[in-house]
Amino acid sequence: MLGRNDFPVLEFDDNPTAKLNPVYFVDKRFETDKMVITFFPEVVKSLAASGQIAEERLMSGENPFMIYHFTEHPDVLLTLGQVGCPACAGNLDEFHAMGITKVMFCGGGGVLDRNIEVGQLLVVDGAIRDEGFSYQYIPASRVIYTNPEITDKIREYLDENGISYLRGLTWTTDAIFRETADRISRRKEEGAKIVEMEQAGCIAVAQFRGFAYGALIYGGDDLSGEEWSGRGWNSRQGIRYDLVMLCRKLVEII
Repeated sequence: MLGRNDFPVLEFDDNPTAKLNPVYFVDKRFETDKMVITFFPEVVKSLAASGQIAEERLMSGENPFMIYHFTEHPDVLLTLGQVGCPACAGNLDEFHAMGITKVMFCGGGGVLDRNIEVGQLLVVDGAIRDEGFSYQYIPASRVIYTNPEITDKIREYLDENGISYLRGLTWTTDAIFRETADRISRRKEEGAKIVEMEQAGCIAVAQFRGFAYGALIYGGDDLSGEEWSGRGWNSRQGIRYDLVMLCRKLVEII
C-alpha cells in the first residue's frame, strides 16, 4: 500500500509488483547465479585481451553493454557497472530476474579521512542514503545495511588470506558536484568513510529481491582536505586488477 507524505520520495509502496517489472525483459536466463560488477574498464579490457574472460551476452538497449564470463571459471560472470543508482542498481534488478543470486561489487570512492590510503579496501557494512533510488525499494531510513552474514564471510576470507581492510559505511549521493564541506563533515561524523554513487541502491535491490550482495570499495580521491585531491586513484592498475580477481573468488563463497 502506498503511504502518504509531504515529500513524494518518502511515500513508500510495499506492493512487490510494479507496472513494469524486470522479468518482462528476460528472454533467456543465465546458466549461472554468480556475478562480479566492477567499475574498472581498463581491467575488463586487459582481461579480454589476455583471454581470461570471454563474451557471454550483449545487453541490448539504448546504452548496450557486454556481460563476460571468466574462461577458467565460466560460472562467474563479469560486467562493468553503470554510474549512479538508477543505472547500476536498476541493471542489478534485471540481472537478478535473469538468475543472478550472488553478487560482488568492486569499485573506488572518495575518502572522507585522509588517513585512508589510496588502495585501502573498505568492506561495505552499509550506506548513508543520500539519494532517491533506494527509497523506492526499502522504507525510509538514514542508513541501509548489508547482510551481516555476507559481510562476515567476506571478512573471514580476507582475514584468512592476510588482506588488509577497513569496514564501515559509505555515503551514497546522486550529486558528485554537491559534495560540500558541511555535507562531508556531517557524513564523516555519521561514520561514512568513503563517498560513492551506487551502494545504497544496490543494497536496497538485494534486500528487496532477497539475494546475496557484498561490496569492496577502495580508497581513491581525497575529499577530506581544504581542496580536492585526485591522488592518481584511477591509475592504480595493479590494485584494480587484484580487486576484480579477489571478487571473483569471493562471489563463490558468499
